[in-house]
Amino acid sequence: MPDARRDPQARGRRGIRALAVFATLAAATLLTACVGPATRNAPSMRSTPTGEHVSAALAPYYHQTLLWAPCGTDLQCTHASVPLDWAHPAGAHISLALIRHPATGQSDGDLLVNPGGPGGSGVDFVRDSLASAVDATVERHFTVIGFDPRGVGASTPVKCLPPSGLDHYLYGITPGTPGSATWITASIKEATTFADACRKNTGPLLAHVDTASAARDMDVLRAALGQKKLDYLGYSYGTYLGTVYAGLFPGKVGRFVLDGALDPASTNFDVTLEQAKGFERALTAYLTACIGTKGCPFTSVTEGLGEVRRLLAQVTAHPLHSGGRALGANTLVTAIIYPLYDANAWSLLNRLFTQVRRGDAAFAFTLADAYNERQSDGSYKDNSAEAFTAINCLDYHYDDNVAHMRAQAARLEKAAPVIGRYLAYGDISCAVWPYRSTVHRGPIHAAGAAPIVVVGTTGDPATPYAWAKALASQLDSGRLITYRGQGHTAYNKSNACVDDAVDDYLTRGTLPRRGLTC
Repeated sequence: MPDARRDPQARGRRGIRALAVFATLAAATLLTACVGPATRNAPSMRSTPTGEHVSAALAPYYHQTLLWAPCGTDLQCTHASVPLDWAHPAGAHISLALIRHPATGQSDGDLLVNPGGPGGSGVDFVRDSLASAVDATVERHFTVIGFDPRGVGASTPVKCLPPSGLDHYLYGITPGTPGSATWITASIKEATTFADACRKNTGPLLAHVDTASAARDMDVLRAALGQKKLDYLGYSYGTYLGTVYAGLFPGKVGRFVLDGALDPASTNFDVTLEQAKGFERALTAYLTACIGTKGCPFTSVTEGLGEVRRLLAQVTAHPLHSGGRALGANTLVTAIIYPLYDANAWSLLNRLFTQVRRGDAAFAFTLADAYNERQSDGSYKDNSAEAFTAINCLDYHYDDNVAHMRAQAARLEKAAPVIGRYLAYGDISCAVWPYRSTVHRGPIHAAGAAPIVVVGTTGDPATPYAWAKALASQLDSGRLITYRGQGHTAYNKSNACVDDAVDDYLTRGTLPRRGLTC
């Protein structure tokens, strides 16, 4: 996320669907998509675990029976137990929330889905936007299951600040010039306040919300659901979750599709740098499409890039005010970045830039609030912002050396002259975190895994195409689908070539041909 106190990362698929709804004003159509016809093969309300041999400490988890209960039209919910600390599975446990939509046709089994984040709710994904999660073909063939990973949503959650405190953390304007000693001291103080609140209000869980632990949880779900192998569809950060699972349990991989891939070998700065370049390219693509069209506030791409840079500098020096809130550059960058995830929403940027030019910050806050899941009454729909930071702080290594951060800020600005500087200094938020990452960042090969399909979009700003190519080449069984287009993720977004290839693999096991480009 584009706040100097928080690292930028891939926005979840559920958030992108919300953006599309916002852009097209078609919410009624999409939000009713999860209400389908009566299923012909309603699954049992009790799972039948695989019963596989595991240690005595793990048996209560792997052998647990899940009891499903109705929780909406054609929807059923349950909870599963997993160890709090996988290094000590005989100790305390936590709860994971699950939801499922039974197959509308002859079921081929269960398909686990994750919308991304980190911090995205799989329960909300299936409940609110099933039509975004899978297309009708997959819906006919699979019982689609969403779950909230540890620390997220309705599972045992990360808890940090009340809404007012989260407002300050996400939207507050740090005193001083960005990068100055005064600004860095204030940023460290703010990050420490946030980290201390997370430690106090979350408790021991905060040390165990890393992706490797969440991947181990997925294997418990697989066994409790009675699946010898796991079928999985992950978007954005969900590709990393699926990749880590494949690395840990290659023999348990069924049909995996990873859309909008992250490169597991990337460092924290690698991610920030590539996303800065990706969003700068997307901004340029928006301007290219905008020039000469009705309502476009710019006359040329060069003029547009210069004007956006000027507006960001202007609100840095003189924040705009709306509804009692001050709009600084970090929040304006959030508002700019959100529509760049989906080319169908680029027209929202016309309105944004037109209003900010006039000194009106209202629509900028509307977009930033939508990105952050902040509701009109000032509350937050979920804990995704808090879980996002908590998970990332354990998944990457961070550098608290100010000289290094300043050097990285210069590289970011050179690579992305408009947006780059506002994605700098993200290490601060995790450099003060109470728990250090123990993850070794490197390629994941998943030797022995069944074929894993990776989908990459050439114009994806959040998970650049280079990451999809890298992941597909790292995985011993990777197979890449390339989509030539704009936006974040490709499957189930109106491209029949991508959709057919993914559907054929998930439903029939037919691999896309090598080098498939759509």
